[in-house]
Amino acid sequence: MADCPYCSEPTIKERIVVSNELAQAFPTNIPIVPGHVLITPIRCVAIFEELTSKELEAIFDLRSKLKIALINCFGAEGFNYAWNEGRLAGQSVPHFHLHMLPRKSGDTGITEYKPRKFLYRPGSREQSPQSELLVITELIQKHL
Repeated sequence: MADCPYCSEPTIKERIVVSNELAQAFPTNIPIVPGHVLITPIRCVAIFEELTSKELEAIFDLRSKLKIALINCFGAEGFNYAWNEGRLAGQSVPHFHLHMLPRKSGDTGITEYKPRKFLYRPGSREQSPQSELLVITELIQKHL
């Protein structure tokens, strides 16, 4: 889809950490915690039910690979996984994406924030610069 950033934005293509035939993963430009990545199908679909079983398998294959890399790279002790479906639920890009957040003791984010203001309000959190995201991309790739 031409207006989908995950399909057309060159800066996203530059920071793909890992991919397979049907899915790709890259650091989000508005991370909640260091190492926060998005896993998307390559085909542009908006909601979970539009995924094929092969796409779902491909997404979870990347999740497994990333889990090990994020443990080694960021010292993750646990993970949050989430997707938002529909505008009212906070889906800001109409392309299915699974959020994968490496968590460790003392970090911030989902369990320690005030009061969720950054989650669904564009502009309330600063975006990470592309240069920083490319460093994170390379760091994760070294641990795959």
